[in-house]
Amino acid sequence: STLGINYLLNPRSKSILFLMTQYSPDYFVFGIKELVDPERRTEIRLNANGGNSILLVCPPSQEMDFIESLRNNFEPEKFELINLDEVLMEFVESNKEELPQLFDLLRGSINQIFKAPAGEDSQDLFKLILSKIEASFSRKRVPVLIRAGVLYGTGIDNIHIMEHPLVMDSPLPLLVLYPASMEGEKLMFLSKRPASRYRCLIYKGF
Repeated sequence: STLGINYLLNPRSKSILFLMTQYSPDYFVFGIKELVDPERRTEIRLNANGGNSILLVCPPSQEMDFIESLRNNFEPEKFELINLDEVLMEFVESNKEELPQLFDLLRGSINQIFKAPAGEDSQDLFKLILSKIEASFSRKRVPVLIRAGVLYGTGIDNIHIMEHPLVMDSPLPLLVLYPASMEGEKLMFLSKRPASRYRCLIYKGF
């Protein structure tokens, strides 16, 4: 590849996955910057079955190195990092009075606190994340989700975000830093859960 990275094509999740191997995080990040250049942006939709998202797949043990590289190499006027740890804390702080009651009420389906069933108008974590993405788009910046591990156990999968019309219809793509490892041919989110929604053609593994 001219970018010096390995492609993981994912027709089901409407995304492109990139798997880092022998290159440093900086080299990887510069490759992604080339891909989101306006002159090459159509390649994302062409290779993602019409999707508009890129997963930046990194080893969980190197996630912080990748975040540092993103912060050092992504121009703030073009890219906006959205720390999902901070978004979760904002959600908790804004709902701290209601959360104990909700946890008791929804004891058997805690995930509904973070992502309400379709049709419900409650303010949940999922909607807050989408609002952050929308704000980035409105500022004409590419949103970059980091610390995606915070979504583990919330019932919010990357596919819910990537297939939302807000993302699908945007002229700018969404980037997600995705900490994962490989077990055989399986991509394992946080080295714990098979990313079954992200079945890929892997050209080269870790």
